This record gives sequence, structure tokens and C-alpha cells, in this order.
Amino acid sequence: MTRLPEVMIAIDPAETGGPEVLQPVERPVPQPGRGEVLIRVAAAGVNRPDIVQRVGHYPPPPGAPTIPGLEIAGQIVAIGEDVATEMLGQRVCALLSGGGYAQYAVAPAGQCLSVPPALSMEEAAALPETLFTVWTNLFDRAFVADGDTVLVHGGTSGIGTMAIMLGKIFGLTVIVTCGSDEKCAAARALGADLAINYRTEDFVEAVKGFTGGKGCQAVLDMVGGDYVPRNLKCLALDGRHVTIAIQRGATAEINIGLVMVKRLVLTGSTLRSRSVEFKTLVADELSRSVWPLVAEGQLKPIIDSTFPLAQAADAHRRMESSAHVGKIVLTVN
Repeated sequence: MTRLPEVMIAIDPAETGGPEVLQPVERPVPQPGRGEVLIRVAAAGVNRPDIVQRVGHYPPPPGAPTIPGLEIAGQIVAIGEDVATEMLGQRVCALLSGGGYAQYAVAPAGQCLSVPPALSMEEAAALPETLFTVWTNLFDRAFVADGDTVLVHGGTSGIGTMAIMLGKIFGLTVIVTCGSDEKCAAARALGADLAINYRTEDFVEAVKGFTGGKGCQAVLDMVGGDYVPRNLKCLALDGRHVTIAIQRGATAEINIGLVMVKRLVLTGSTLRSRSVEFKTLVADELSRSVWPLVAEGQLKPIIDSTFPLAQAADAHRRMESSAHVGKIVLTVN
């Protein structure tokens, strides 16, 4: 096997700030520990939490690298103890707690999924974070089922586009909100049953009208703040509200009486800080329930744009502009 280098190029800012802090630097190539693999990175997904980390509001969990990046695709080039030797050389994508913006990254073996021929490395790198997030929150925590109607905010984000595509595969009626008529059209082209321009329409009234006043069974909320009481008005009896981000604030004033009368469930989660054991269980579930569809080419992420690793700052600027539709990906030589 080719001898591995001792140092690599990575994006590991020494201080918080704007996109300009994302400059290439040299870092030691990490070593895989027990149950881990070392991946030569071909591509890395860019996600909103990367930006929140960059500005100083989302520090890595204990033990995680300071290098940002929560998902990658590449080839396994070294393995730690208790990892099957047949994993060496495999093309995989992986969910990370950090470290993806680099030429090499370590991942728990249980958080890796093989990359089928139907996917490019850029596509594979754009899958783990959104797929794990949508599956665990919409299908597990909100326990949606065939025939349910769901409301997803941020319909053209990486999470939103994945929710649309997974929802259609599994028989859901998907309503999304977007920030422009163009983005609404893009969401409908992906399969959204209703796309609401939240700048020109009241999404509460739009959901009521679309559902004949019954409301939807679940809301996947990435907004928080003053959206939460409005979301609750969109829910049907026994509806489930799942919060996964708080872009408009961490506090909300809600009508508890509405929760009682409608028998609503309010829940939420973060993925990054969950244990390796939990994420491994999710990966196993995805490999059975979703990965066959990926292998057949039925499920692919929507790629908005790609940038070389050295241009990570431009990738963040693209995301912060909110002009993107789908995922932004870094390519790594």
C-alpha cells in the first residue's frame, strides 16, 4: 500500500470570523483509533452548522477535530483496531463530528456507507448529514408514515431537498416554504406538493387551505423562534413538531392550550453530539431502508455547486447568500 504522508492540507481556522478565516493550512494526518478508519477525502459537504462553528457559536463536541466538516466521501486508506480488513480500499461516504475540510479524515467505521457506482464522489459527500438528519427526525422522531402530510421549512436547502425526495419515495405529501418564487418552482420540480413563498404568503393559511383545514401530521422546523407558534397552528390532531435548528432564536412563546387540545408532541434533536453507537444504529437502518434506493439511482442529492477545498471561503459565502438550491460541496485533490 502507498505510504501515507505525515502532513496534509486542511481548513482549520485559528480564530472565529467571516469566511476569510477559512484558509488552507498544514496539519498532521490523523491516525485512526479503535473502531475507526482513515479516509483519503475526495469531497466534503458544506452544511449550515459549519458556518455557525466558524463564527464561534457551535464549538466542536469534546474529542472532535477543530477542522470543520461533517460529511465526506473518499477511499479508506488505513484502519484502526477492531475494523475488518476488507474495509481497506473501499469507497465510502461517512458522517463525522468534524474534520471533513481536509485531505484526510478519520471516521468511525460504523458511520461509513459504501459508495455505489450510481453516485459520484461529490454526490456521495452530499448525502450523510442531510440523510441522517432527515431520517432520524422526520421518520424516527416524527414517525411519519405513508399518506401523512408534512411541512418542511427551508425547502431548497440541503435538508429541505432531501426531505422532499425521501418524502416522495415513502409516500408523503410534502409542503415546503421557500424565500422566492424561483425557489418555490425549484422545490415543486423536485416533487414538493405545495411550495409556499413565505415572503409573500402566510404559510399557516396556505397549509390550512391545502389540507382543507385539517392541518399536517408533522412539521420539520429549522427556524425556531417566532415560527414555532405558527407551526403549531399548522398541525393536525396528534401532530408532531420537530425542531432541528434555531435560526430565528432559541426561545418561543406557545399556546399550551393548543398543545393540549390538539394532543401535540413537541420534540427536537441535534445530531453532531450523539454517540457513535447511536449513529451506527442509524447507519445500519439507512443501509437497509434507503441505501438500496441510492444504489439503484432512485435517490441522489441535489448539488448546487462545488468549490475546491482552498476556496472554502467562497463556498461559505455561497451558503450565506441563501441563493443555493441543494448542497454545496468541496472537492479535494
